[in-house]
Amino acid sequence: MTVADAALAFLTALAVSALATPLVARLARRYGVVDEPRERGLARAATPRLGGLAILAGAVVSALVWLPLDGELRGILAGAGVIAIVGGLDDAFDLPAPVKLAGQVGAGLIPVLSGVVVENFTLPFVHRVELGGLAEPLTLLGLVGLMNVVNFSDGIDGLAAGVCTISAATFAIIAFDLERNAAGVLAALTAGAALGFLFHNFHPASVFMGDSGSNLLGLLLGCVAIQGSLKTNALIALVGPLVVLAVPFLDTGFVVAKRLKYRRKPWEADTEHFHHRLSRIGFSQRRTVLYLYGWTVALAGLALALRFVPYSDDAGNFDTAWTLVMAGLGLAALAASVYLVYVLEIFKFRRLRERQLRALDPDTSEHEIEARVEREVETGEFEAIRGPGP
Repeated sequence: MTVADAALAFLTALAVSALATPLVARLARRYGVVDEPRERGLARAATPRLGGLAILAGAVVSALVWLPLDGELRGILAGAGVIAIVGGLDDAFDLPAPVKLAGQVGAGLIPVLSGVVVENFTLPFVHRVELGGLAEPLTLLGLVGLMNVVNFSDGIDGLAAGVCTISAATFAIIAFDLERNAAGVLAALTAGAALGFLFHNFHPASVFMGDSGSNLLGLLLGCVAIQGSLKTNALIALVGPLVVLAVPFLDTGFVVAKRLKYRRKPWEADTEHFHHRLSRIGFSQRRTVLYLYGWTVALAGLALALRFVPYSDDAGNFDTAWTLVMAGLGLAALAASVYLVYVLEIFKFRRLRERQLRALDPDTSEHEIEARVEREVETGEFEAIRGPGP
């Protein structure tokens, strides 16, 4: 298998997914599998779900055409089919959390039993770690975790599909460089299937992927990361997937930590995701998504640089010039991350300060409050803000 095969697999998946999405949307409307506008969502009109079935069609058709149907691929495709069905049932009937988790475990178990397993990995600058009897359970845990990470991030038009497209394309490049060509083709067709769906899902979306799509993309990305990176002894093996998928990982980690802090169930939906917070401070859906795309691209670029920039040799000796280049790229990715956090936190301060001023003097006009907050932000001079009492 070659890069040309990957390109053709990408185009095949893209075409099938793009053509199948309107058909799936009509099917969802016919049977009432529609997402109604709700308080925690950002949609303004009833929108059909089940877009994940179109993504599945693109991935399966392309895989059957461009990949050899060995045991591991059979397991990946079977697991993909199972999780798409479970997700579709959840879209239609809103399954209880334990049932959804059981479906995710069952779907992830299929590729694991087919050989999609991380048996060892290399810690950068340390040593190789053998997992032994923990290999299968930890791999399954990782696949289920990634399904939920992508599922949690799917809350705004085009976000999950776009981030998964960027991530899968990055994994394809890394896999081919590591001579994991089959995984590179699988990553390419995953990117194509997600992008084909994105044509219909970018704001204003005409269809949502639903749990059938977000869980499916999480499973496929997990299998791609295992086959294309984690099964190798390269230093990028462990770090690469963490960097490439940092945006959904950080988003999920933030919201789950906050739910636990306030003693809420970790799987309960809320409005504290990055996209919700950006929306609350006045960003449009498109601007929100483009910011998060840009953040993902910056981190994906860093992951590629970790693989391709010759900053050290195999003996651990560093090249000064290339190390400075890597430091610059790392600072750029860090700057993008800090900027997003700054944007979110500065506006969080604005909202808190506006509420405080309004409580202190209810007769103050909105214009006066906004002007005062703007002045305080610009000058950095303001009274200490005290949190609410018990």
